[in-house]
Amino acid sequence: MLTTLHPSIAVHPGPWLKHNVVDHFGLSITKFADHLGVSRQSISKLLNGRQRLSAEMALRFEKAFGLKADTLIRMQSARELAGARAQEDEIAVESVGA
Repeated sequence: MLTTLHPSIAVHPGPWLKHNVVDHFGLSITKFADHLGVSRQSISKLLNGRQRLSAEMALRFEKAFGLKADTLIRMQSARELAGARAQEDEIAVESVGA
């Protein structure tokens, strides 16, 4: 049986990380970026949902906070797949077996 998740369940990891990690620890974006060794602009875009989470960034979160990079990457993938599924009717491809 195929289970389809509603797109609203697919959460962008950036805002989730902001709410559950950055805000929880009371870190400023600048201090947070410095701690992760990335630019302030890069982390700001991610936390505001304007940039996807890369595997490298997921590993930085794992090292800094113990969050599993695999889980964060699955969140990102679920978000991207939900977006693609929302536009599935626009993808004109026929089944090879048809």
